[in-house]
Amino acid sequence: MEQHLETVALFSLKLAYESEDSSPILRDDLVMGDYQRDVFELLVRRGDVEAIQVKVGECVGLALEALGGVDKPLGRELNKLAADFSGAQSMDQLGAPLFAIKNYLKDVL
Repeated sequence: MEQHLETVALFSLKLAYESEDSSPILRDDLVMGDYQRDVFELLVRRGDVEAIQVKVGECVGLALEALGGVDKPLGRELNKLAADFSGAQSMDQLGAPLFAIKNYLKDVL
């Protein structure tokens, strides 16, 4: 799960900050500092669903802005997926919405 959390963060930050005339954002970039796999690994081990949702929510919020917000079709769909993720009550319930967000962001990129 940690890898998928990191990937969602990476894809979100790419949408928000990466431009055609700049170098690509990579997993070891400074902007990824709070969203690296080891950070998520610690939260997963603790079972801290709320902290995971906050971290992913920060990144998805940036991606949502980059897509034009909820008034645009791409933003509306991402917002729906994020709502499903935010509604999860346990670690087991995070999996399916997380994969949906990851796959959506991958397709958008």
